[in-house]
Amino acid sequence: MFEGFETRRVRCGDVTIHARGGGQGPGLLLLHGHPQTHVIWHKVAGTLARHFTVVAADLRGYGDSDKPAGDPDHANYSKRTMARDQVTLMEALGFERFGVLAHDRGARVAHRLAVDHPGRVQRLVTLDIAPTLAMYEQTSLAFALAYYHWFFLIRPAPVPETLIEADPELYLRSTMGGRSAGMAPFTDAALAEYLRCLKSPGAAHGLCEDYRASATIDLEHDRADLAAGRQVECEMLALWGEQGAVGKCFAPLEEWRKVARRVRGRALPCGHYIAEEMPERLLEEALPFLLGA
Repeated sequence: MFEGFETRRVRCGDVTIHARGGGQGPGLLLLHGHPQTHVIWHKVAGTLARHFTVVAADLRGYGDSDKPAGDPDHANYSKRTMARDQVTLMEALGFERFGVLAHDRGARVAHRLAVDHPGRVQRLVTLDIAPTLAMYEQTSLAFALAYYHWFFLIRPAPVPETLIEADPELYLRSTMGGRSAGMAPFTDAALAEYLRCLKSPGAAHGLCEDYRASATIDLEHDRADLAAGRQVECEMLALWGEQGAVGKCFAPLEEWRKVARRVRGRALPCGHYIAEEMPERLLEEALPFLLGA
């Protein structure tokens, strides 16, 4: 995986962020979701690197990035803080402006990055999310059943951490395999990396803190944006899986149009893990957009 890419470790404020870099041309930041790492991009990174200098990063709390203990108000895992990590990373690698392609939790970080740092993001692609505030405010029984972990992981420490750490592989396989495509999209090599990282010290706490922040301080930031009229200003493409809970429980494009000025998008014939389920189709949709076509 990631043939020709180099490992990067960059100090970003209070944490060191781990990433893989490769290719040449304009900068393109790739951000992953839960409970995964930058490895989700292994099926598309090589093609993207023909056009961009690709930086596939691990979010704080995930992968081989640092996993600090959470603050009482979860501020050090807010999407604002996690977005600042990535701006610092890209700046350290020589990119003042860059494109962003992001999935799941990483797409929530990317949303915040585009709002807080509008001069940094040239174009934004989000995969299989609707805005966090909309999803929490419109929670239904169907959504809660499909995304039970949104409510499990935000319970006070150390209960969810203890249960995850008791059997990380069970948590990984039940979470990822419980989606529409089962375990079929994931290669053995990628799964081994996801499990290795989930077993690392602090990993369970890091991902719980990510979710705790989303249910608290992140919602405060999102509501403040709405009140002030702050939106995503760059051109944006929202893609989601028609077989996933986001597409079935929400109207993603309608919700994005409430918080982004120039957004288009569509459902793809797959589930949640688009980059691993349908890498070719993702490239067909995202690459021309990122190139400005």
